[in-house]
Amino acid sequence: MTGGIHSRRAAAALARMPEIDPAIAALALWCRHRDDPGQTRTRGDTILYGPGFEALSLPEQTGLAAHHVLHVALRHSGRADALAVRLGADFDAARFSLACDGLINDLLIEGGHALPRPAVRATELIDRVAGPGIDAATIMAEWTAERLYLALLHKPSRGETRDTDTADGYARDKQFQPDLDGDPQEDSGPDTWRARLEQAFAAGRAAGTGIGPALRRFADLPTAAVPWEVHLRRLLLRAVSDHPRRSHKRPAHGWIAREAMARASGGPVPVFEPGPARDARRPRIVVALDTSSSITEAQLDLFAAEALSITRRSGAETHLLGFDTEVHTRTRLDRAALEGLEMRRGGGTDFADVIAEAGRLAPSIAVILTDLDGPTGAAPAFPVLWAVPHAPGTAPSFGTILEMDR
Repeated sequence: MTGGIHSRRAAAALARMPEIDPAIAALALWCRHRDDPGQTRTRGDTILYGPGFEALSLPEQTGLAAHHVLHVALRHSGRADALAVRLGADFDAARFSLACDGLINDLLIEGGHALPRPAVRATELIDRVAGPGIDAATIMAEWTAERLYLALLHKPSRGETRDTDTADGYARDKQFQPDLDGDPQEDSGPDTWRARLEQAFAAGRAAGTGIGPALRRFADLPTAAVPWEVHLRRLLLRAVSDHPRRSHKRPAHGWIAREAMARASGGPVPVFEPGPARDARRPRIVVALDTSSSITEAQLDLFAAEALSITRRSGAETHLLGFDTEVHTRTRLDRAALEGLEMRRGGGTDFADVIAEAGRLAPSIAVILTDLDGPTGAAPAFPVLWAVPHAPGTAPSFGTILEMDR
């Protein structure tokens, strides 16, 4: 066991934890607890308790300690690092912190914990970016920090500020602070924490108190899943790789040898065998972007950037089609064209026109970024990769599905 309680400030709250929330208490044993002169925050597997922690009531101290234990257990510091690497300078740490805080606070409130104010809720954030009507149980079961972050990134609330002290109008003095300069070795990894969460769930379920009953259906759990961009890269590179084909213009090497032996021995000449020949045609990719309102700007940007990377590496000719119920944008994909491109947004979705136009380009593969909210029609002659923000309610009758939330 790597944890340890060496924090004087958190001693009373942590001692109270097994009585009110056995699941959190089990997870807290795997964390390091240290006093620190700065703000209360997490760094890898360590929770640092600042002077402001002592000013809280004991129930608030317990709730805030539980909040940070969950940040460690859910690997939010490590996931922030990974997202920062993927997005580069576009990564907004404050907004990712906000998404993490909201999901954890909803879980803790359902578990009966008291939290210091202000306590941001995922339900409030999702009301802003997706509209009212999504109940707390659905949010708990389906929304991850990464999914909520992307939704917040391009659908800011009215009157929000974006300085270092606030995000979406919520003060950050008691919120999670990802330490992006921390030592990666201080994070035990997704598989380890997933196993510890299973143990915590068993402890909480047996006690029937705290977050244990809700933890099983909580979506924002650490996972070792490969980012969707890596899956996309592999699938596209496989589709555009140069596969040798048979050509009657050149004989197979084996046939040449057998034919020579037959002539020398006076035996029957073997039947001609065509040899391999490289396809001189340049591979072609069609990237179709569903520009209806359900696709966020962040998802469009990430997807288009990855498609550009594939174009550069594979040498494939890539065509971009923007569509809703019909194709409205057509361009060859390169950096200059992408940066100056404006596509209409909103409307419904129909795949008949975009699949027909893609077929006229005879692609090696068509990749369609969409929520699959529309009729897909019959399967075309070329392979189709459906890149979806999250798992669709009904799977299409053809093609491969790639979930971008994974």
